[in-house]
Amino acid sequence: MAAKEPVKRVIQQVRPILSLDRDEARRRVLNLYKAWYRTIPFIVDKFDIPKSEEQCKSKLREMFLRHKEVSDVRVIDMLVIKGQMELKECTKQWKQKGHVMNYWQETVEPKPADFLSKFMSGQN
Repeated sequence: MAAKEPVKRVIQQVRPILSLDRDEARRRVLNLYKAWYRTIPFIVDKFDIPKSEEQCKSKLREMFLRHKEVSDVRVIDMLVIKGQMELKECTKQWKQKGHVMNYWQETVEPKPADFLSKFMSGQN
């Protein structure tokens, strides 16, 4: 019988996207938030949206708080990259007024699919 070789544990090390640790990712998120916050007056003025600066600031806070539970540094980096792309599209005015107003689009609840749910909601 051949001697058994010790099994080597291979730990896959994932390459970071932007940040090396959580503190650096947090700094990137805060910098992105500040950049968006400073851009709000420009967005309200140039896109002529029917929202005040305070409403835009509260929507910005809501959008960032939506992802507050994310803990993976790579996911945080991807969200920061997407946020930077959105910011660039707004500042370069590659977006139109309708694209900016989609941030305030109401969420649509899905219609019930089974018989009992349809019956209880009053649908035919």
